[in-house]
Amino acid sequence: MFEKAFRVKSNTVIKGSDRRKLRAEISAAFPALSTDELSELVPNKDELNVVKVYAHKGDPVTFYVLHKNPIFFQLEKQIYPTVYTLWRCPEMLPTLITWPAVIQKLAGGADLMLPGVVVPPCGLPEVARGNCCAIMAVGNRAPVAVGTVNMSNLEMMSSGMKGKGVNVLHTYMDQLWAFGDKSVPPTITATGDKDVSEEMLEGDISGEEEGTGEEGEQEDREGEPYPVPERNGLTGTNSTCPNIKELSLAEREDEQGDDEEEEQGDDDGEQDSRSPQEQMDELLLQCFFHALKTKVKKSELPLLTSTFLRVHMVSCCPGGKHLDIKKSSYKKLSKFLQCMQKEHNLVQVKELSKGVESIVGVEWKHRKLRSFITPEDCGPADAPEEAGVGGEVAYLPPEITMMYMVTPRLEPLFRDAQKRKGAAVQPAEMRAIITEYVKRNELVDENNQNFVSINPALCDCLLEKSEYHEISKLKWDELFTRTLGKMQHCHQIQFPGQRAVVKKGAVEPIDISVSSRGSNKKVTIIKNLEAFGLDPSVVSAALQHRVQASSALHAVPGSKDRVMVQIQGNQIQHVGKMLLDNYHIPRQYIEGLEKAPKPGKKK
Repeated sequence: MFEKAFRVKSNTVIKGSDRRKLRAEISAAFPALSTDELSELVPNKDELNVVKVYAHKGDPVTFYVLHKNPIFFQLEKQIYPTVYTLWRCPEMLPTLITWPAVIQKLAGGADLMLPGVVVPPCGLPEVARGNCCAIMAVGNRAPVAVGTVNMSNLEMMSSGMKGKGVNVLHTYMDQLWAFGDKSVPPTITATGDKDVSEEMLEGDISGEEEGTGEEGEQEDREGEPYPVPERNGLTGTNSTCPNIKELSLAEREDEQGDDEEEEQGDDDGEQDSRSPQEQMDELLLQCFFHALKTKVKKSELPLLTSTFLRVHMVSCCPGGKHLDIKKSSYKKLSKFLQCMQKEHNLVQVKELSKGVESIVGVEWKHRKLRSFITPEDCGPADAPEEAGVGGEVAYLPPEITMMYMVTPRLEPLFRDAQKRKGAAVQPAEMRAIITEYVKRNELVDENNQNFVSINPALCDCLLEKSEYHEISKLKWDELFTRTLGKMQHCHQIQFPGQRAVVKKGAVEPIDISVSSRGSNKKVTIIKNLEAFGLDPSVVSAALQHRVQASSALHAVPGSKDRVMVQIQGNQIQHVGKMLLDNYHIPRQYIEGLEKAPKPGKKK
């Protein structure tokens, strides 16, 4: 139920009367709880919060949160414990046993099927249809899921252990678990557990391959530990919960590689089983070390953090990969650099001007930095340094292509061309797709081939409601014009040696403006240089050298990672000449050139 994110409606502290009512409801619903356990779960004085949320399907649910951990949740007036509560009181619910590999399926939203239930020598616990029960993995008595049974224990046995056993509501590693402190299941064992586990392993578990969701979906992976979430950090070491068969990390990687070779026939026999976020974290760290070791020089410090990412780290990205910090666990460059500074003491980051962070120091002798080995597929080779403006590395402008994005309304016309909602196409490609659609559906007018007959799909996509009964044909040019008019403007920008990126809307140009300071002072302000791959600090230094006037960098209001260049006087003419002649930025992407002072007038 909580496999997808939910929306929080309210979060309030529980009242005294509601606290007493909650304690009475819990005591009645779970008679196995002792008085001490009940007092520990619902204390008299500790702060207890009531959080009302809407699940991803719209169901209203109430959480009861103690010490930042949800302990119970209420759905349709029925109260259920969370895994945090079950780890403290594992005996409060009847428990069904399954294999560790099944837990991964349950966390993905599947229900527990009876073929995946392990029947212990003592038999199944006594349950009735609709009763709340817990689910644990073989080898550890700490429950990892909560749900309601679909049939009684007698019905389960009489059915031959086939069909759905438990409607799963909440699991370890779902969004409700993530609402707490994200702790992992403890190790809970009892006398005789080891012997029972070995006995179940040695037995013939015929239904193991049909554990969750649809029957026959469960993998045959005995004793594999269920996953433990990886914390943000440098290494991302995997830890596993105790289970029947403990494996070292190296042994698990070897076994995974062997399984993949057998199943896929891959020559390398290796496939990255990590999540996309974990892979992006590792790529981010690799580019960070690579940039520090081979790109950044002491003479460049202090270095703007935005420049460090865009110029140095991106150029260190291996071929075929794309560095996107938003897809990492850090989400922002500032958070990543803070981690590198505070936890690992690799760099020193300071805010030299308001809102603009710079790297002011690098621990060049750090063990991790010195031991880092530069990978061979390190991305595009460095461009040779030429004597450009201000001595900066020769700049190559990006290639910008105006495009149009398919909207949901137009998707039926582009579906046969494998262009779904959000796909970007150029006008020529759009004309070819629409022409092919018209010919395939035989819509060319028989009497006059300059016209296209309107079928129901074209009517819904291109005509307004008032035109439904008025227009039955359109000229080719009008057909293309209407199609473009219904599409969303976008553009594709590609820097040399990097992957092309499509962005919505028109290209935001470089903005040059003149502002007054004081009574008779003027300054020239340049914004949005970063969008074209230009380093504001390099442009500022080049302008300062060219016009012999003071310049400075300031944060763009409302943005933390963008800066603007400010230089004394009305320097629009010099700025425009440098952008056009030295950086080869097309004139159409420079705004404000018309504000340059006229010849012969005082600047």
